[in-house]
Amino acid sequence: MKREHSLVRPFQGVGVNLANWDFLGHTVVTSNYIRLTPDLQSKSGALWNYSPCLTKNWEVHVTFKVHGKGTELFGDGFAIWYTKERMQPGPVFGSKDHFSGLAVILDTYSNHNGPHNHQHPYLSAMVNNGTWSYDHDRDGTHTQLAGCEVRFRNVNFDTHVAIRYENDILSVSTDLENRNEWKNCFVVNNVELPTGYFFGLSATTGDLSDNHDILSFKFYDLDTDVTPDQIIARANIIPNAKTFEPPREHKDDPKPSMSNTKIFFILLFGMLAAVAVAIFAISYFKEKNARKRFY
Repeated sequence: MKREHSLVRPFQGVGVNLANWDFLGHTVVTSNYIRLTPDLQSKSGALWNYSPCLTKNWEVHVTFKVHGKGTELFGDGFAIWYTKERMQPGPVFGSKDHFSGLAVILDTYSNHNGPHNHQHPYLSAMVNNGTWSYDHDRDGTHTQLAGCEVRFRNVNFDTHVAIRYENDILSVSTDLENRNEWKNCFVVNNVELPTGYFFGLSATTGDLSDNHDILSFKFYDLDTDVTPDQIIARANIIPNAKTFEPPREHKDDPKPSMSNTKIFFILLFGMLAAVAVAIFAISYFKEKNARKRFY
């Protein structure tokens, strides 16, 4: 494990400074966890490593917890980054759009704009050369490399994700069932990532919220026969993935339908109005008939 790219408990420099890492936004550092966002609306936070990664082949293990009060609706999720840019907040899970590099996204809320055949939470990866935009309305499915359904929210044990990049092969595994063993999520060949980029993590909340906590970030150097010249040459390539899906046409979100509560009150008001009209009609005809008998 390389310490300059790693982050393990107990976290030192609580509240002000963090060795080898910067943080921004609503991030809170404690000795046991780093909270990127609290379980409150409209919050965002990020954590970025100081040092560029000069390793061609590497693996990172992230231990995290996502939890909150919501039982049916919650969001939005967090992302693990390896990018050219660092410390730039934005709309993609708390970080900038049109990034250059790799994003591994753990998305907890489904926007369901357009068809896709998976449930949430969902883990996916995106490689960007700086020209593509992450489309929240399509849950990023139009630019993802691959993905898998995951269940990690509101569990009473630590959850883990492993990202391995070796010989241009990107593989992502998880340990989300407290079994102390990795489960494969996906493997993608022919992924080209430069050296010299930065690791980071970010999260955001909107109308929905969750606590997004980072418990550790461990970096492992997998280089064996890589020369310094190869490391330098690798810094000049453009992020690329041969299996990158072409962007699909964007579709606007459908107009929201009325909630069940609103429908209930409309029906109730209609029934009360109908009853009131019936009572008025009965009273009117009774009074009219009484007048006829009087005359």
